[in-house]
Amino acid sequence: MNSEQHGKQADAQLEMMQTIAREAGREILDVYNKQNQPDVTLKADNSPLTDADRRAHETIVARLQEFDPDTPVLSEESEAISTEQRLSWRRYWLVDPLDGTKEFVKRNGEFTVNIALVDNGVAVAGVVHVPVSGDSYLGKQGLGAWKQSADGELQAIRSDNLDSSRPVRVVASRSHRGELLDSLIDLLENKFGAVEVVSMGSSLKICLLAEGKADLYPRLAPTSEWDTAAAHAVLLAAGGEITDTDFKALHYNQKADILNPHFLGLADPSYPWSDLLSPLFT
Repeated sequence: MNSEQHGKQADAQLEMMQTIAREAGREILDVYNKQNQPDVTLKADNSPLTDADRRAHETIVARLQEFDPDTPVLSEESEAISTEQRLSWRRYWLVDPLDGTKEFVKRNGEFTVNIALVDNGVAVAGVVHVPVSGDSYLGKQGLGAWKQSADGELQAIRSDNLDSSRPVRVVASRSHRGELLDSLIDLLENKFGAVEVVSMGSSLKICLLAEGKADLYPRLAPTSEWDTAAAHAVLLAAGGEITDTDFKALHYNQKADILNPHFLGLADPSYPWSDLLSPLFT
């Protein structure tokens, strides 16, 4: 066992987060495996909600409060919390119990359980668990990042430096595409000659960056802070970053709403992405 693996295994907080995410994943799979067509209701913003979302939410919140009763929890399925109260939090848990509900309904397996710890606006620790495969992505500031398979095998992961000798690998959403993204891909093709586009659902897109399987994830459509925080923590721990389109690092709980700006997931933050992409966003 190398020192990075020992560090992860010795970190009780990260182990606790993974244990809870797996428990929530089992609740999700119980619904997933029993219902070919899960019952879906629509929330006020027209996003889908299933019994799996509810069960995962209840499991995660109860277990986090049991483990860490002094730290508040904000989940996508939480009851309304006042803006004033939320903005008073310096440190809190930020949770998406089932990220990729549309993927869950489509039954393609590309949905995740996301648990993040946010401290002073930064996602400092995160776990992204994939219930169908049993894989988990874990990361913590100052400790490192890992991928753990369902059988327990643990592998340290690092984001990859941009390499002009191969195609630039761009991650795109299965559900969201647009003219601006197409223009970005055209720009990359003109610069690098070849672009490989990988489609993926949920926060797994950011995890591809963290494990060195992609270079850039441009998200030029709406997301909420709970959609990104856990995978952002993993990516940060793996050496990458997420920025807004002004190339400033993405932060959490800094304003009245919980919507992210359009953003760019970067596997190699040292590359001068701003010089290349800024013309698209001005």
